Amino acid sequence: MSASASEGSSLRVLGVVKEFPSPDNANVRTLALAGVTVSVAAGELVSIVGPSGCGKSTLLRLIAGLDSPNSGELWIGDVPIIAPSAERGLVFQDPNLFPWLTVRRNIQAGLVARGVLQEKRHEVDEFLRLVGLDAFANAFPHHLSGGMSQRVALARALINHPKVLLLDEPLGALDAFTRMRMQDEVLRLWQARRTTMLLVTHDIDEAIYMSDRIVIMTPSPGRIERTISVAQDRPRQRSSPEFLRLRGEILELLHFAGNATRDRSTVSPGVSPDAADGSPGDDRKPPEQADPAMVKQNTQSGAVHSLREALSSRKNSTSLLRHSGLPPG
Repeated sequence: MSASASEGSSLRVLGVVKEFPSPDNANVRTLALAGVTVSVAAGELVSIVGPSGCGKSTLLRLIAGLDSPNSGELWIGDVPIIAPSAERGLVFQDPNLFPWLTVRRNIQAGLVARGVLQEKRHEVDEFLRLVGLDAFANAFPHHLSGGMSQRVALARALINHPKVLLLDEPLGALDAFTRMRMQDEVLRLWQARRTTMLLVTHDIDEAIYMSDRIVIMTPSPGRIERTISVAQDRPRQRSSPEFLRLRGEILELLHFAGNATRDRSTVSPGVSPDAADGSPGDDRKPPEQADPAMVKQNTQSGAVHSLREALSSRKNSTSLLRHSGLPPG
């Protein structure tokens, strides 16, 4: 199959709720996602933006099948998501290349694990050309720049012909100039294959430049604040009036969401998230009379959750590799 023949599949996230238990108190749980619903059409490129800790990466892990929601449903086409699958590729900020393998062997690693290298060997050369690394096929990762390493990671994910490609800030560690070049590279790969892509990013300009639609999330617990369509033709001009207008609109939305979001991130048995802010029906003390010990406990719980988020990328990569049968890098 040629790279251009592949098509993506639709993605649906329906009313997903995700909580994490507190390591200090079994009766306290941290609410990370609060009823998130997102749909992505087949072949669409959608970005998710929001403040740190809003659950963007948690949502990607659920879609990848690395974790399960407390409630809600996730679907790829008409197939429910219950475990990791080669139909969903995942690219992290860290390329996570195998340092002992050449560029060619890194790209074909997934084919080897699936036992399909012989019939698909020709695709390795095809993807080397697609990402512009055919001259570096026999180079090792330590010879590559950051942008080149990320292109290898993209080729390694795309060669498995995923129906959906999940991108967890894949360009976040690159310098500004390399990042802009890589944005064009990702768009070129997307236009060549029309794989459905879901991109998590903190960069508003990146989201506007690359996306068909942009999903805005609130601070923790994560909810969908709004979805914005980007109607501009590609390639987009970052200094155009419409581009600047969209940037201002998104910045205003993020600022408004940050100010308007109430502290619902910690819930206890019998207390709903909507009642956790002192609204009618909540029998706890108002914030100014809150028990200092409980405030400290909840703050520590939130900090532990943030640390778990920060450490999750490497763990998730290892989990995916274990599922695919590959050795950890």
